Amino acid sequence: MKQFKVDKLNVVIEDTNEMMGKTAAKAIAKELIALGKTKDTIRVMFAAAPSQNTTLAALLEEKNVPWEKIEAFHMDEYVGISPKQSQSFRNFLNVAIFEKKPFKAVHLIPADAPDTVKAASDYEALLREKPLDMVVLGIGENGHIAFNDPPFSKFDDEHYTRIIDMAERSRIQQVNDGCFAKLDDVPKSAITVTIPAFRAAGALHCVVPNNRKAQAVKDTLQGPITESCPASILRTHDNATLYIDAESASLL
Repeated sequence: MKQFKVDKLNVVIEDTNEMMGKTAAKAIAKELIALGKTKDTIRVMFAAAPSQNTTLAALLEEKNVPWEKIEAFHMDEYVGISPKQSQSFRNFLNVAIFEKKPFKAVHLIPADAPDTVKAASDYEALLREKPLDMVVLGIGENGHIAFNDPPFSKFDDEHYTRIIDMAERSRIQQVNDGCFAKLDDVPKSAITVTIPAFRAAGALHCVVPNNRKAQAVKDTLQGPITESCPASILRTHDNATLYIDAESASLL
C-alpha cells in the first residue's frame, strides 16, 4: 500500500483491484460502525458500476456494520429504463448489496416514472432532508462523478438532482464496461445527483480501478481543480479518500 495526500484528498494505492476493494471496504465499515454509535439513521449514497464490485463484495463481508441503521441512496439512473432491466443502476445495486442486507430504507430513483421532472424533484427533496453521512462513489473515464459530465458539470449547481443529456464519452464507457452491447443501445438521458450534494456529505470514499481510468485519475490529482474534470473537486473536501489500483495509478 502507498498513501499520500493531494490538497485535502487522501490517496491510497493498492497493487490490485481486489486489494483496493478490501482496503476501501475496511475503511468504509470502520466509519459506518463509528457513525452507528451516535446515530439512529446513517444516510449513505452508493455508486452503481462494475468498478465498485470488489468494494461492495468486501463490504458485505465486514463484521458489525449497522446495516439496520443505514438509509441508502444511489447516484443516477437512465431515463425510461425499468428497474428489472440488467442495465438499470437500481437493478445493479439491488443485486449487489441492497437485497443482501437489512437496510433501514432504500430510496431508488424512479427514472421510469411518467413524470421525469417530478421524479427528479422528489428525489432532491429526499436528499435535502438531511446531509448525507457518506458517499461511496467512482470516477468516470472522462472524470465525471455520477453523470456530471464535462463540460456540463457545475460545482455550484443550485439543484441536488438534474435531468441530463449524457455525454457520448459516458455512453461509450457503458459499452466498455460491458453493460450494453453497442452505443446505440445506451440511453441518451439520465437523472443524476449533482456535485453540491456530494460536497455536502460527511465523508467521500471514491473507488477507481482499471487502466481505462488512468487518465481521469491523473487529471483528478495532477490537473487543476476545474469543472472540465469534475472529480478534481474531491481535492477540496475535508474528509475524502481516493482508492486506486496499480492500473488506474499507472500515469501518476
